[in-house]
Amino acid sequence: MTRYERLYRFGIVPWERSGRATMTATRAHLDRELAERGSRPGRALDLGCGRGLFTPELASRGWEVVGIDNVPSAVDAARRSAVPGVSYVVGDVTDLAAAGLGTFDLFLDIGCFQCLDRDQRLAEGRGVTALADPGATLLLLAFGPNRLRSVIGGVSRAEVEEALDAWDLVRVEPAETAGLGWPMNRTSPCWYRFRLRA
Repeated sequence: MTRYERLYRFGIVPWERSGRATMTATRAHLDRELAERGSRPGRALDLGCGRGLFTPELASRGWEVVGIDNVPSAVDAARRSAVPGVSYVVGDVTDLAAAGLGTFDLFLDIGCFQCLDRDQRLAEGRGVTALADPGATLLLLAFGPNRLRSVIGGVSRAEVEEALDAWDLVRVEPAETAGLGWPMNRTSPCWYRFRLRA
């Protein structure tokens, strides 16, 4: 059992608290994504979806959404509250090919990437690249490096770009920290938007 699975088992899920605190900003970024794409929504993959906090937000904007997480109990909980247009699978974001998911126009990663080590980040980057349709985009919210990195994760811009070297970084913006609570409010979180390089 991984540390992540143990935390779920004991009900210690601080990432859900931080996810709820960032929901307003997440909705704004998803609305902006639709406006900037200039085309109707296609398929979206919610990486590290947990119990499905953000997948309904994608579906409500017209995306056909798949949520993927490697904790079966989290995926089961997500399935129990699934809305039309959303499906959930148990799978590893560092081995996306094994899940047989098909291809996607949008990838959303809120807090999953930042908790991976370098090899895992590189693997996720290769995985999303292999599943990306032409013109695909990726939205990523991640904490920056911090002294508690071993506990709450965190990545630098350079580490993000290293893992997504087949993608162009379109935009990076600081994320709001209000409501995150300590220590997440000391981590300089950022929103990243990438587009698959043609």
